[in-house]
Amino acid sequence: MLNRRECFPALAGLALAGCSGRRKRTIAVIPKATSHMFWLTVQKGAFDAGRQFDVDIQWNGPASETEFSRQIQIVDSMVTQRVDGIAIAASDRKALVAPVERATAAGIPVTVFDSGLDTTQYVSYVATDNVEAGRVAARTLTEMLGGKGKVGIVMHAPGSASTMDREKGFTEALAAEAPNIHIVATQYGMSDRSKARAAAENILTAHADLNGIFASSEPSSVGASLAIQGRELKDKVSLVAFDASDTMIEDLRAGAIDAMVVQDAYRMGFEAVKTLVDKLNGKTPPRRVDLHAARVMLKDLSEPEVKRLLNLN
Repeated sequence: MLNRRECFPALAGLALAGCSGRRKRTIAVIPKATSHMFWLTVQKGAFDAGRQFDVDIQWNGPASETEFSRQIQIVDSMVTQRVDGIAIAASDRKALVAPVERATAAGIPVTVFDSGLDTTQYVSYVATDNVEAGRVAARTLTEMLGGKGKVGIVMHAPGSASTMDREKGFTEALAAEAPNIHIVATQYGMSDRSKARAAAENILTAHADLNGIFASSEPSSVGASLAIQGRELKDKVSLVAFDASDTMIEDLRAGAIDAMVVQDAYRMGFEAVKTLVDKLNGKTPPRRVDLHAARVMLKDLSEPEVKRLLNLN
């Protein structure tokens, strides 16, 4: 009987290296969701790393960032398949702990990317410094408002460590550096553009004198922008958005979004795979890989680094 490292018929999702006796390694990359532009850019980075380091990438994630039960199923499925490594962006910092620890107990190295987990059983953590990114957003909005005014936050979803950190950084920076700017309302968009628009509408209705909004994720940003445009408030309410998409770039050009705080999503996917390849090759990858977010305003769109981050030609 052939063992798993000898030549046998190809299984679905696994590419084997012929009958050389060496099986091509497979790394599972599990994003929070698969629909938003941010995750599509992460996917490109992961697949490029797979090609560079000669490993197969299995990309599988839930449709929505709130479906952590689906993420749990995917992780457990990858453990059953005996993939060689798992990179995961956890939808919930607590709910995904047990499946990740089951993977490590099975001898499968795990890298956590984008959003943290309440466990130490991982190889590397590859992420934006989200607290600092939130501070960048706060300082940007402070500049726009001249250091005073009323603002609201369209948050992402409960339990999402990355966006919670952004919201924390934003709130703390305003309290410490802009005492005359007051956060008068916060609502969740639940990783859904329509729900985020409704949340922003609620904030704008309750606070007719609102001066600014911070949206802590791509769907929250799109929803907030739609609400501001629908009420023709783009000249009155300043919007600092997070992440980027084609729609958001159009809104930045149109003035509905005043600034975006943008992550290096491509590098995040690439580095997540690289840390696992290094581990499998007997190296010790860094425990933490910090990626910095960049502030992007309309005047910055012609800059080469900004064009790279936004995938602009």
